[in-house]
Amino acid sequence: MPNTESVKKSLRQSQRRRARNLSQKKTLKEVVRDFKKTAETKSDEAIKMLPNVYKKLDKAAKKNIINKNRANRLKSRLTQRITKSNKTVS
Repeated sequence: MPNTESVKKSLRQSQRRRARNLSQKKTLKEVVRDFKKTAETKSDEAIKMLPNVYKKLDKAAKKNIINKNRANRLKSRLTQRITKSNKTVS
């Protein structure tokens, strides 16, 4: 248990930040999961969802929730997923 006021405040801050980061990480995972499901069946809807997914990934990378390179790698792989599904449909 913290003894000084500054350490108590620091603990409160870190708890709030952790809760916020976990929430944003969960939201990001949900968006990516929904996109992957949609990309398998409805490529037109997936193409419309892509800007929103990019926005979430970029914002998470900006806030250091995920690494910048990881965000770029995910964006690349999600885009590849759409192009593959479009080639099989055409």
